[in-house]
Amino acid sequence: MSPVEWRAVSQARRFVFRRWLLLAVGLCAALPAVGQQSANEQAVWKLESGYWNYVKAVDLEGYRTLWHKDFVGWPSSSAQPARKDHITEWITTLTGKGLHLQWYSIEPAASQATENIVITHYWVTAFWADKAGQGDAPETTRITHTWIKTATGWQILGGMASSPPSGK
Repeated sequence: MSPVEWRAVSQARRFVFRRWLLLAVGLCAALPAVGQQSANEQAVWKLESGYWNYVKAVDLEGYRTLWHKDFVGWPSSSAQPARKDHITEWITTLTGKGLHLQWYSIEPAASQATENIVITHYWVTAFWADKAGQGDAPETTRITHTWIKTATGWQILGGMASSPPSGK
């Protein structure tokens, strides 16, 4: 094999190797974050769905069980931080107007587990409607919850909700 032929074969091999390397890097980068969640994170994400199921069912007692006795957070419906004794006010305000949560959709943004703490960040889009199924356009809210594992299970210790900036 001549030096020119050898160089051509060598370049072709490098080209193939680079393509395989790019493919491998791309696949690794595309692995979903869900596959990297700890067992604690997975348990808490299930509770986040349960949270919204309680809201939809207007099960205020069940909803309250998710909140730690020492909770403090800043609901988007409140001008000031609130404690556990005020945690259902946003629900009763809406249901008092004759509205019910017709549907919701959760889009996880991130979560992090450290020992007995899990922090979740997500968007929830919710549609509140009257008895005829009519309502304002669905609204998306950003939510952060800090969950703590207690002797009785996971509970929300802190949180914050706000309207997302335009673009989400």
